[in-house]
Amino acid sequence: MKSLTLLFFCCMMTASLSAGVPDSSDTKSVSPAESPSDDGVFVKREEASTLVRQKRAGVADLSVAQLESLREVCEANLACEHMMDTSGIIAAYTAYYGPIPF
Repeated sequence: MKSLTLLFFCCMMTASLSAGVPDSSDTKSVSPAESPSDDGVFVKREEASTLVRQKRAGVADLSVAQLESLREVCEANLACEHMMDTSGIIAAYTAYYGPIPF
């Protein structure tokens, strides 16, 4: 049964990977503006900087022990713990307990 499931997933993966490959009969000359690598994988530096969240300066100032202390306080509150998992420990602690005391 496991080999049948594995075979099924391999077939599905092969089919999904080959769906994006152009046919060999469709080989036209492709201009640089229409190149396959121009499908949105690479972005300009300005656009990337707006998409990627910058590292906060305050996080670098806290030691591992201080972050663990904040994490322990936040784990006592279920809502804070959920926000910690989604937004980070600094944002969760600040939202529920105010400014960081360190």
